[in-house]
Amino acid sequence: MAKKLMNGCEAIGEAAIQAGCRLFFGYPITPQNELPEYLAARLPQVGGTFVQAESEVAASNMLYGAAGAGCRCFTSSSSTGISLMMEGISYIAGAELPVVIVNIMRGGPGLGGILPSQSDYFQAVKGGGHGDYRCLVLAPSTVQEAADLVQEAFDLADKYRNPVMVLGDGLIGQMMEPVEFKGSVKPEDLPRKPWATTGAKGRKPNIINSLYLDPEKLEAHNWKLAAKYAAMAENECRHEEWNLDGEMEVLFVAYGTVARICKTAIETLKEQGVKAGLFRPITLFPYPGEALCKAAENVKHVLVSELSCGQMVEDVRYHVAGKHPVAFYGRVGGMVMSPEELVNEALKLVGRRG
Repeated sequence: MAKKLMNGCEAIGEAAIQAGCRLFFGYPITPQNELPEYLAARLPQVGGTFVQAESEVAASNMLYGAAGAGCRCFTSSSSTGISLMMEGISYIAGAELPVVIVNIMRGGPGLGGILPSQSDYFQAVKGGGHGDYRCLVLAPSTVQEAADLVQEAFDLADKYRNPVMVLGDGLIGQMMEPVEFKGSVKPEDLPRKPWATTGAKGRKPNIINSLYLDPEKLEAHNWKLAAKYAAMAENECRHEEWNLDGEMEVLFVAYGTVARICKTAIETLKEQGVKAGLFRPITLFPYPGEALCKAAENVKHVLVSELSCGQMVEDVRYHVAGKHPVAFYGRVGGMVMSPEELVNEALKLVGRRG
């Protein structure tokens, strides 16, 4: 398929279709409305079904049923809508169902605003709903990467029988960039799911469940889930290293759109004689902490930047573990930092006047 100019939300919707998904359940909220709008027109063209549920709560329970029947399905929302889905997502994780969830983040807390944010990091990577569970969380920084990661998210969800969240800020959802979709699969060509509730003709019934009243059985189930999350941590950590070469004065750590702003700041710092590089986590859970530690070995300062009051910075400090000072610079409320702001912060760290 040739490259096509699309905004992030549209590209994510088409990527889901290319991945063999034919079911979408969701509810409108800015800034991800272009995604359900696109799918409302596109899914019927490929024999799929678009359902605007009566609420985000209803949508999450529809996902439970469709995934339990072995269908590839997904939803998208923004921040407050994801919060309403959290009970259902916990049930989905507990029942070990493969579902893809896209969160195009907006400012908060509460109703907040409709402008971009990264303030749902804690919610995404620390569970979000009740119980001991995890979503595998992917964070794209371009529209092309958003499309690629959404296609991959469906495979990862099936591989681990677990919800996978694609976490993008509002900028990713709204910006337009050329996109090329890599490969396409039809639902009928996907691997069979012998655990799915597809009818018990010729076999014993399959049961999809997350309720274990026997505490020993519930404990065993939780440890089984924990082992799965450990396997994710072992096999799925992903990151990008940019301009890392030898000893550096400043290591930027950022994800999503902010990482792109950091790259511009790094080029400006280079012109001013300050050597800086970027470490960008692509998986937020599992977090690529081991790779971060290696990247930070030969740096004097670590500077974390987020569209939040400071969330990922806690994981960076945990993994760096006091070996280097970790500074933070954030903007919130829909405000986006400029490259010049990051340059000034870096100059302060290295002892120059910002």
